[in-house]
Amino acid sequence: MTVNSTRPTFESSLKALEMENIFDRIVYRPVGFRIALGLRYTAITPNMITITSIFVGMAAGWLFYFENIWINLAGIAVLIVANILDCVDGQLARLTGIKSQVGRILDGIAGDLWFISIYIFLSLRLTPHIGGALAWTLAALAGISNLVQANITDYYKTLHLFFISSKDGIEFDSVENVREHLEQMPKCFNRFLYRLYLYYTILQTTITPRLQKFLALLHTLYPNDIPQELRQKLRSESLKIIPNINILTFNWRSLVLFISLLVGQVWIYLLWEIVVLNIAMIIAVSRHEKMCRNFEV
Repeated sequence: MTVNSTRPTFESSLKALEMENIFDRIVYRPVGFRIALGLRYTAITPNMITITSIFVGMAAGWLFYFENIWINLAGIAVLIVANILDCVDGQLARLTGIKSQVGRILDGIAGDLWFISIYIFLSLRLTPHIGGALAWTLAALAGISNLVQANITDYYKTLHLFFISSKDGIEFDSVENVREHLEQMPKCFNRFLYRLYLYYTILQTTITPRLQKFLALLHTLYPNDIPQELRQKLRSESLKIIPNINILTFNWRSLVLFISLLVGQVWIYLLWEIVVLNIAMIIAVSRHEKMCRNFEV
């Protein structure tokens, strides 16, 4: 493994510090950075960390099934560890240069699998109290909401990196690029992951029609690269919407989940997911679509 001998900085382990919310800046990312530093000369790869985080995060869901505050506290600790590992895989990838599209897809799927486990066990926990039909309906609606919210959050954050520079935004993909790459891949597990990524990308473009028109216009006007002055304007406007996007991230979502577990009312979290976070997502998408419309004029 070839690794730069100079000691990397905390900022070099991040995609962009300006996108990080308060919890990540002061807790998760600093801890992840220290762990990544310790692992960068080992044989442990970012994908190994991602896969580990999947199993750890899914175990937290099982611990949330029990109506016992001490077991729930253990589940909260386990989910926090899973999120730290989720930070470590990306930071380790940037420190070592070991990056892959499959790794990025796995990283995106990891959080989805955590919450699928959480929703299953929360529905089982609620069933004796409100009935199976209502419990599973709430869990299903919350799960679908989570998938869509996580999808759009990742899309806007990757887009923001693209506005910073083509290099920073190299992971920003179009449906056409993903479909073309998929057709060239041999049949294997990676192809299966990439097909999931295609559906993921289609959903992103469907939700953001004005953005798609704006990106097409940018490509027509600037086929090689976007002028730096325009990039700066786009970055500045996008940065105004990042706080709206951050409400949909793991940190705020998990905070409400933890509170609902500690007070023994897990339905609070499911309703928060279904109602409050969907409203927050609609506001964020509306603001972003309006931004794109203003740039088109």
